Amino acid sequence: MLPVGFTDVRAVIPDVLTDIRYAGTHNFMGRPADGYGASRAVLTLKAASSLREAAHCFARQGLRLLIYDAYRPQRAVDHFVRWAQDAGDTLGKAEFYPDLDKTALFARGYIAKRSAHSRGSAVDLTLVDALGHPLEMGGEFDWFSKVSAHDAPGLSPKARANRSLLRAGMEQAGFAAYSEEWWHYGLREEPYPDTYFDFPIE
Repeated sequence: MLPVGFTDVRAVIPDVLTDIRYAGTHNFMGRPADGYGASRAVLTLKAASSLREAAHCFARQGLRLLIYDAYRPQRAVDHFVRWAQDAGDTLGKAEFYPDLDKTALFARGYIAKRSAHSRGSAVDLTLVDALGHPLEMGGEFDWFSKVSAHDAPGLSPKARANRSLLRAGMEQAGFAAYSEEWWHYGLREEPYPDTYFDFPIE
């Protein structure tokens, strides 16, 4: 059961693909985050409906959405903060932040005590082709690097074009991009702009 106003994204977009990283170990902490008891993409009904518009747009181009994260319980955000403050816990450093000291994560905006995800209308995602292969984006999800910024220099023409394609489709559907992370989008007119939810994903 989900709170009123929320839905499992699959109920709205049946063919969406998911790889909910914080429900498993393939993430910057190397362990499941608090509150992720199941690998489900949950959003507000309004955000899921807008995301369906984007999915239909991409489907006409032979592409599908792959979601890495959607609604995030506040307890998971708190878990991230505790992890970021533990200088000795570097299990995921080699893959996710090889050139960055953990103490810089707050200043760089990669970790914060409040997240738009906890308001239920933000989503981390990419595009996949007809075979389910992610499109080249010039960097992986949750890579704490300047390369993750939308307009990062040095991207290949293909990666730049794919980022622009994702951004155009998401913005047309009512989402706004986050400049420092090519995968992150938040609904511009979100229904709960001042509420940070903490119900677990089960």
